Amino acid sequence: MPDPLLDIRNLRIEATVYAPGEKPRNAVIVDDVSLSLERGKVMGLIGESGAGKSTIGLSALAYGRGGIRLSGGEIRLNGREIRLASGATLRSLRGKEVTYVAQSAAAAFNPAKRLMEQVTEAALAHGVMTQAEAEARAVDLFRTLSLPDPENFGRRYPHQVSGGQLQRAMTAMALCPKPDLVIFDEPTTALDVTTQIDVLAAIKTAIAETGVAALYITHDLAVVAQVSDEIMVLRHGKMVEHGTCQQIIEAPREEYTRALISVRSIDHQEKSPEGEALLTVEGVSARYGAMAKDVLSDVSVALRPGQTLALVGESGSGKSTMARVITGLLPPRKGTITFDGKPLPGALKDRSREELRELQMIYQMADVAMNPRQTVATIIGRPLEFYFGLKGRERDARVQELLDAIELGEGFADRYPAELSGGQKQRVCIARALAAKPKLIICDEVTSALDPLVADGILKLLLDLQAREGVAYLFITHDIATVKAIADSIAVMYQGRVQRYGAKSQVLAPPFDDYTDLLLSSVPEMELGWLERVLDHRRMESAGN
Repeated sequence: MPDPLLDIRNLRIEATVYAPGEKPRNAVIVDDVSLSLERGKVMGLIGESGAGKSTIGLSALAYGRGGIRLSGGEIRLNGREIRLASGATLRSLRGKEVTYVAQSAAAAFNPAKRLMEQVTEAALAHGVMTQAEAEARAVDLFRTLSLPDPENFGRRYPHQVSGGQLQRAMTAMALCPKPDLVIFDEPTTALDVTTQIDVLAAIKTAIAETGVAALYITHDLAVVAQVSDEIMVLRHGKMVEHGTCQQIIEAPREEYTRALISVRSIDHQEKSPEGEALLTVEGVSARYGAMAKDVLSDVSVALRPGQTLALVGESGSGKSTMARVITGLLPPRKGTITFDGKPLPGALKDRSREELRELQMIYQMADVAMNPRQTVATIIGRPLEFYFGLKGRERDARVQELLDAIELGEGFADRYPAELSGGQKQRVCIARALAAKPKLIICDEVTSALDPLVADGILKLLLDLQAREGVAYLFITHDIATVKAIADSIAVMYQGRVQRYGAKSQVLAPPFDDYTDLLLSSVPEMELGWLERVLDHRRMESAGN
């Protein structure tokens, strides 16, 4: 066997934890993890948030962010120990022998510099090649990564390209200095499915053509199965299971791995339309400010009490703009919205308190949707005071009822948001919406920032609350698996228009229009070779046209 490129043995990583009213204490983030990676191979690191995936990935650069300490074990890169290496040694290898692709390319690029300058920066700083060689290498990578007009793409600024293009540009930046190892840290998680498959295919092609080794970090097992040779499953900083991609997918040994594979197995039976519509949107068009073009164009949908309408489509299709129009944050330019049999004023300021109460919203990022200085009891109690005038013991009792309903129970009322996990924060946001006793809740990408197992629990909770409370959901998402799990009806949106609309069983059944077919076929499946089959099918269709 050849010597491994990366050899991590018995890695231990710690951090100092500061809790209100307590003395600082040491916490073990990664505990006795070992892995070995050969040149040209890809290892997937998978697990839920807090599993230690990114922390282990960054240890390949001997880097610990946020005060994290690499406190034990060995990290050998190209045969030399780097955990205790000097700063000069680390600076010489970071960006040269090992590079990093972050989850958010938008946050990683300097908006004031052209892409070419940033893509070639590491190669030039380390003296790997001349500027002409670096720029030629960048153009070749742009072409390999299927970026438009590769000869001129580098002249653009980050804001002049799409999110998917920027993510591929970041991959080009990581590959430009010809590293031995690239750390891909959730590179497609923030992308919609149609963009994700393009980026995933581009990354796989680039890895194959450059022969670079990679650690691919994600919480999506279906995604990592398309690019990895081996997979390591992590939980709470420990290794749960490690094996070949085929073994992990087809014959997992551990219960936790089996749970990751079977996630999103909710079998939600579509409810038949009954009664008058609770929400009716007819011929709505809307635009922002003085824009010359509508963001929404002639949109018409309806939602009945106790049912779920899913708005699905890629980023920029108009899903969240629809939510803004319905909530009154963006008055429609034309068209009407009827709620519970009455016309709904277009502007929020013109709506009554009762209209505000009956229509609530749950946001994608629970972290920024709550005041970090308020306790859970204050956050949930606010709508109880505002809409119903509840105070004191009566309010506290109702807060506890709502906590019980979202399966948090005793002990959470006095906690602050920082003391909750991502899933717990989203449950508190659900309880806050339910506190108003609404007839309709708009759920805007409420599971997209969560790990699959946590998201699965949130969806089951929402379905259970719907059965008990009779609340209707307008569910905005780009995740088709979520749509299948929760929706009764679906509206597929594309470029501000409704492309396909009807009951779930009708929308998800062929024949499909071109866009819906693209959307459905882009959802990663837990199958080896799925990505190649999809790409081959698209190439055949393109050749036929």
